[in-house]
Amino acid sequence: MKKILIIGIVASGKTTFAKRLSQKFSLPWYELDSIVHHNTATGRYKRSAEEQFEIIKEIDIKGAWIFEGTDRDSYQCLYQMADTIIFLDTPLWKRKVRILTRFIKQKLGIEKCHYKPDIMMLKMMYKWTRDFEQSRNSFDAKLNRYNEKVIRLRDSNNLDVTKGTRLS
Repeated sequence: MKKILIIGIVASGKTTFAKRLSQKFSLPWYELDSIVHHNTATGRYKRSAEEQFEIIKEIDIKGAWIFEGTDRDSYQCLYQMADTIIFLDTPLWKRKVRILTRFIKQKLGIEKCHYKPDIMMLKMMYKWTRDFEQSRNSFDAKLNRYNEKVIRLRDSNNLDVTKGTRLS
């Protein structure tokens, strides 16, 4: 495993899992949200799909990596580039609890974030979760195209990726 794509919906544990996997295998990791949304001195803006692709290519040229994020059209290239795709399929109930817990921690200043943690964002996270569940079959069909390199994990606390379910 030298090029790992960790994919999952909001609050599935992607960032925490990526950090831990990065330490275990000494691989650099990148949050795809930071590639999509660029922070500058004047604020945060969304990069174009072309800009995102260029950044991903620059990182890929350097060698091994871990990318983590939700599924977006703008970085579908990572499915081909990765030698391992880990889908964090955390149970719905756990994701819902994590969304609320994260929101509370952000509002209290305990946890940092790159966006404004307001009620609108909280509602959006639950909406994205609902939308994902409604379109899960199409996402699973996409993963099936890469079945030889996909590992489905239901527990993001377990770094032993051999305990995941291989799609086939």
